[in-house]
Amino acid sequence: MLSDTDRNRVVEAIREAEARTSGEIYCVVTHASSGYRVFPLAYAASVALLVPLPLLHFTAWPAMTIYLLQLLAFLGVLYLSTRESIRYRLVPRRTRYERAHQEALRQFAAHGLQHTKLRTGVLIFVSFAERYAEVIADVGINQKVSPEVWDECVKSLIAEIAAGRPADGFVVAIGKCSDVLAEHFPPGSINRDELPNAIVELWPVKR
Repeated sequence: MLSDTDRNRVVEAIREAEARTSGEIYCVVTHASSGYRVFPLAYAASVALLVPLPLLHFTAWPAMTIYLLQLLAFLGVLYLSTRESIRYRLVPRRTRYERAHQEALRQFAAHGLQHTKLRTGVLIFVSFAERYAEVIADVGINQKVSPEVWDECVKSLIAEIAAGRPADGFVVAIGKCSDVLAEHFPPGSINRDELPNAIVELWPVKR
């Protein structure tokens, strides 16, 4: 999803941003937040159930022939709907966004952003298949900054990714997050780097 050059740019942007604040910024990007395997099965089964109706009404074909056509319809639709270019389009937008949001929350917890000393961890999360991006801040930040503040970060990130420049999107979003954090959480006398300066790339799960 990202080249080595892109990763290095993002890591350097995180390092520069954290020099301005006691907050911690962490980035996660995933190809997809879910495999959505059930949706191709559901569409294929629905089509297969409808196939016999016109055949029984307009033809005198034997049951075995109709059954074989029903089976072929199921397998054909299943094959097409499991193609990546089609599968994600079958999933309702709300479902895609809910799955991506849940994955963002899982990543926030999995990488320990809730364990920083001042509770000032920030996750920048992107899921490509769902066309979803989110910034999640820990409670220490949310006490001073409303979640709406991160909307500009998300808009910039999505715009750059849509233009085919994901690394630029992360760099811009990191910079905007840094501006907010620097205002409310300036560097302390000991500005420890509590989390790795990294961007984590994930690949689809099977659920």
